[in-house]
Amino acid sequence: MDMTGEERITAPRDAVWAALNDPEVLKRCIPGCQTLEMKSPTELAASVKIKIGPVSATFNGEVTLSNINAPESYTISGEGKGGIAGFAKGGADVVLKEDGAETVLQYSAKAQVGGKIAQLGARLVDSTSQKLAQQFFADFNAAVSEKAGT
Repeated sequence: MDMTGEERITAPRDAVWAALNDPEVLKRCIPGCQTLEMKSPTELAASVKIKIGPVSATFNGEVTLSNINAPESYTISGEGKGGIAGFAKGGADVVLKEDGAETVLQYSAKAQVGGKIAQLGARLVDSTSQKLAQQFFADFNAAVSEKAGT
């Protein structure tokens, strides 16, 4: 499953970059996120509860930041296990471009699921993933724009 998109954020690039690296901001914006903790500057541990169709599961996993080119881009990748529900893993390349006083966040993401979740069918998993990504970026945009005082 592949997803691409962009979000225009009413905040300077440095503020957007700082928020992308702030576990508290990310925790508030990731749908279903229960815990998100920095293990190191490039590693986080997360617990996320999601529902896809009839399957609801809590995924526990690790998130890694790589290819860091502050404040322009990075790659975020992670893998989580949801017990009997299965697993999810994926990553996204995130690029921040300045546009006047605003920032354009572009992302290109890939994800894989296995186990019971994969049996639900690609269409349901894809549409739910798309919805969760859109919710994250809308919430992230609101949080960063609000913090920037706009």
